[in-house]
Amino acid sequence: MKGFLTVLFLIPFFCSAAGLQQVTIVSKDKQIAAQVLQEEVQRRTGLTWPISNKMPENGPVIVFNSIKCAPESYHIRTTIDKKRQIIQVDGDGTRGLLYGAGYLLRIMEYRQQQVTLPDILNVDASPEKVVRGHQIGYRHLANSYDGWTPEQYEQYIRDLAIFGANSIEAIPFMPPSPHFHLSSMDMNARISGFCKKYDLDFSVWTPATFDLKDTAKRTHYLLQFDTLFRQATRLDAVFFPGGDPGNNPPQLVIPLLEELSIALKKYHPKARIWLSLQGYNPDECAFVYSYIHQHMPAWLGGIVVGPSSPSLEDTRAALPSTYPIRHYPDITHTVRCDYPVVWWDPAFAMTLGREPVNPQPLYYANIYRFIAPYMDGFISYSDGAHDDINKMVWSMLGWDSRADVREILIQYSSFFFGAAFREDAADGILALEKNWDGAIADNGGIEATLLLWQKLEKEHAELATNWRWQMCLLRAYYDAYTRKRAIREAALETAVNRTLLEGGDAIGRAEKILKQADEVIMPQWRNRIVALCDALFKSVALQTSVAKYQAAGPERGAVLDFLDRPLNNRWWLEDKFRYIRTLPETAQRKALDTIARWENPGPGSYYDAVGNISKSPHVVRTEDLHTDPLVRRSDAPGFDWWESGYSRKRLSWMVSLRWPSAMRYDHLDTTAQYVIRVTGYGESLLRANGVRLTPGLYNKGIGEGKEFAVPPALSKTGTLLLTWDSIDEEHLNWRQHSRVTEVWLIKL
Repeated sequence: MKGFLTVLFLIPFFCSAAGLQQVTIVSKDKQIAAQVLQEEVQRRTGLTWPISNKMPENGPVIVFNSIKCAPESYHIRTTIDKKRQIIQVDGDGTRGLLYGAGYLLRIMEYRQQQVTLPDILNVDASPEKVVRGHQIGYRHLANSYDGWTPEQYEQYIRDLAIFGANSIEAIPFMPPSPHFHLSSMDMNARISGFCKKYDLDFSVWTPATFDLKDTAKRTHYLLQFDTLFRQATRLDAVFFPGGDPGNNPPQLVIPLLEELSIALKKYHPKARIWLSLQGYNPDECAFVYSYIHQHMPAWLGGIVVGPSSPSLEDTRAALPSTYPIRHYPDITHTVRCDYPVVWWDPAFAMTLGREPVNPQPLYYANIYRFIAPYMDGFISYSDGAHDDINKMVWSMLGWDSRADVREILIQYSSFFFGAAFREDAADGILALEKNWDGAIADNGGIEATLLLWQKLEKEHAELATNWRWQMCLLRAYYDAYTRKRAIREAALETAVNRTLLEGGDAIGRAEKILKQADEVIMPQWRNRIVALCDALFKSVALQTSVAKYQAAGPERGAVLDFLDRPLNNRWWLEDKFRYIRTLPETAQRKALDTIARWENPGPGSYYDAVGNISKSPHVVRTEDLHTDPLVRRSDAPGFDWWESGYSRKRLSWMVSLRWPSAMRYDHLDTTAQYVIRVTGYGESLLRANGVRLTPGLYNKGIGEGKEFAVPPALSKTGTLLLTWDSIDEEHLNWRQHSRVTEVWLIKL
């Protein structure tokens, strides 16, 4: 943080055995910062620090003083007067003082009846970004927020502020959820009140998911806003997404927003409307920019850049400089999103899915630093409590993009878990992120991460009901359990393939091998995962199952439902076996040989499941996340979500690349003939050593094959480099885009 002076000596705020020496909090204006400091210290230590409007005659004090200085900034100094320690916190109004209190709370060391602070504090801090917020919408699509009480919402808003956030975005007009404690309108009114209490900006995300030419629905939509505007004690912004969801052209959207701005100004004169261009084509974007340049609307707060928007760079270039840009980063999802886990092992993608507990502090910090120059701030997209660490990291980076990530995690661990083991907990969080690096079978660190968290779990039983603690434990157990299953089930499928090449009742023997996976591996780990899921539902309403906890859908964080999902091709094999049994004997033998040799095409031939980091040795990986953090120039495997995650298709068909940057084969037989076989979807414009190949077989369906003969002259050097010509398919939904799943180089 700017102006931070490192100190080495610590003086504890505690007294001798005779009694507790109180710290007096001095706040002449009854600042909320003083209340937050008092309550959070008491919650962690049992100490009750009195708040006074005047200086006591003796004893250590923390003094809050509102001054005119840079927006939201604070300044903290330690002095010694009459042999007592005085910590002076000067801040820019309510916010500056709140952030000053937050800084103290993050660096304090908490123990029972004891708090420790540095001997000398000399801190000056101002935020780099003017908007630093998070969307925490009260709706059933979120995997936890809809089960929160008003008290939980207030505490979470306070926690976000302590870590530097200044904006909270809600989602009104939501239908009832089975988890609701209040109606959508009532809860959003409460959230507005909490933002007023802590002097945080309050924003609402309000898409139009109907045709704006429908006048009746349009009128009803505007009437809802009138109620919202009247009930909100504070409202600073209305965010209208052009798409995702919604599918209305800007020619209809802008008149709507102009009309909406009149009612907004009536109740909240300083509030503004923000518009995203999500889903707009180039002509529609040009229309919006032209309108802004021509009219310079006063009601427009700025442009939001979110998923499927024009890039931050392009938006900044097209937008008048007087209008700010707010990013809408997706730091909540792992797949099928703006910032997917790159080269995630399919074993995780098929079980943890799109919304697991997902601390990725280093990855998201790298992204933040890369895009920070193009944005004036951010309000992140969030679908639940599972991304809590990511939100805290981004909040802190909004103050100082150079902040050390591990230090942020140390402060996080100290504040939420305890100072005595804050570094171990911070390293444990970093280890959880490393669990997702590389092939799951090769990552022996996954079990080491679990051992670390098991040690902390055993030593700190007092945290058993802490939901942040529970989430870290859940991930540690889940990752290790999934790795054990992935290794065993891969071995079982290898055994099945060997068996299928033998005579007799090969199918019967293969089915018995597959059923060995029914025996639970590491049952104590599995039982702990189930228990933690139950504990998280009770503590923070985390809905890890559709059936058990009424999650909105399998993709909405229902990791418990996929805990035992096959990590090999068991389901596909079982279906194939049923079909093969209906064939004549000779056809059965041929079909079984095809299955057995699927990934082992024979000497001198090669197989790649191109999006599977465990099975793609010939895929050329270009840049890494340090040079290409937004994965614009690199390969990023995708994971299809067929049948809500329960598809019985071959797993390799659900893992794809748009097409690999390249595939390279060396040390080939220079005298042999080769054929390339490809599965995927749609088109596949293939080149070998730069020469476009002509297909002899060209099926376009999922799991269907394409074949390309390689002219002998191309392989005579012993090296083949396969590349794909790009195709413009932007007019199609991304689900209809062409992609590659498997590639064979077959030696004839």
